Amino acid sequence: LQSLLEAHDVVASQSYDNITSSTGNDSSDLWSDPAALDGAAGTDAIRMVGIRKVEGQPLGVTFRVESSELVIARILRGGMIDQQGLLHVGDVIREVNGRDVTNDPAGLQRFLREATGSVVLKILPSYTRSSPPAQVFVKCYFDYNPEDDQLIPCKEAGLRFNRGDILQIVSQEDPDWWQALKVKDGGSAGLIPSQTLEEKRKAYVRHEWDYTGVSGERGFCGVLGGKKKKKMMYMSTKNAEFDRHEILIYEEVAKMPPFQRKTLMLIGAQGVGRRSLKNRLLVANPSRYGMIVPFTSRPPRDDEKEGQGYYFVSRADMEADIRAGRYLESGEYEGNLYGTKIESIHGVVRTGKMCILDVNPQALKVLRTAEFMPFVVFVAAPTLETLRAMHRAALDAGATSKHLTDTDLKKTVDESVRIQRAYSHFFDLKIVNNNMDVAFAKLRAALEGLGKGPQWVPISWVY
Repeated sequence: LQSLLEAHDVVASQSYDNITSSTGNDSSDLWSDPAALDGAAGTDAIRMVGIRKVEGQPLGVTFRVESSELVIARILRGGMIDQQGLLHVGDVIREVNGRDVTNDPAGLQRFLREATGSVVLKILPSYTRSSPPAQVFVKCYFDYNPEDDQLIPCKEAGLRFNRGDILQIVSQEDPDWWQALKVKDGGSAGLIPSQTLEEKRKAYVRHEWDYTGVSGERGFCGVLGGKKKKKMMYMSTKNAEFDRHEILIYEEVAKMPPFQRKTLMLIGAQGVGRRSLKNRLLVANPSRYGMIVPFTSRPPRDDEKEGQGYYFVSRADMEADIRAGRYLESGEYEGNLYGTKIESIHGVVRTGKMCILDVNPQALKVLRTAEFMPFVVFVAAPTLETLRAMHRAALDAGATSKHLTDTDLKKTVDESVRIQRAYSHFFDLKIVNNNMDVAFAKLRAALEGLGKGPQWVPISWVY
């Protein structure tokens, strides 16, 4: 407090009657002319900053031209500049090692890339401070290589990633280029396309590049603009068509400690062995896994008992429940309705068992929520030759009496490819079933591993 009072006395004792601007105007002209005031302040604020450049290591900074001045556009988290903490976003670069670099971003980038040792910058500080890193984690649903991206402001600053990688988003200040780092590998942050930018690339027809930076100034690279969007109206009766037009870029996720999922979803084409895998699990560990009993509108046969193979209800009651949304899926076969009730899933979960579901992949729209927390396993078909050999072996062993033609087997392979293409972003595990024993061992090991290690799940399951 004493120091503060002394400083106040020193300032109060100064005379400010003869303040003049560099243009020769008196103080009244200076205060009435904001441009002159900015010029005076800017001259006083310029300072020299020394940084040390390590050969082969990027500085982690990009620039833009704004009002004919070279401005720091972004500083990558964890990079050399960020660690030294001497430069900030918005700082104006006037000189580098005594060389005027005004309005020459390409030359500055090239100079800094080749420089080593001490680098001295003359800057006009912005006096802005960046916000602390955000705790946002996303799962990637596409592969990205900055070397192939013609829009990225600086290829060296880009972060390469693959489908399925978990990234921490540390900055979303730029609407087109986020800063992120890989959770698994760590290291410094790099630039990745934002959700909005990548959606434009995937959903719009290419026409021309037109990039506008954060400040409205034209940047060094472009983003998509002036595109014609593909429009698809969602209709519940055309779920498959809607799924083919979904655009999935990133999904926000959260890290959870080991826990058991409520349901196991086996997804795959008809004839790939889902039912066999389900039955093996039920036999191997009946106290841990359970299955639902479907409903039907057909009358019971003489040897059938209620609740053992089916629950038998009237067609009118079943139709009413279907209209009310009480069925996960339903269909008609030979004039009778068959379906899976949602409440049946809850009934199995309440017993403490993991409910095994062998359902259509479109059911993921309902089940992939905190209410059901599914572990989604895609059982993929092998090659046509392998599938043909497996079917022949099953016939010889008496495991099946149904003869399938090459046309039938090819339909299975083609359907498997279509399901993977449309729903792969939902899969927790993919198993190619070219050997039932091996496939079952992989499935069982994966399920047991759920209780041993942390899991990344959709953020909606947690909050």
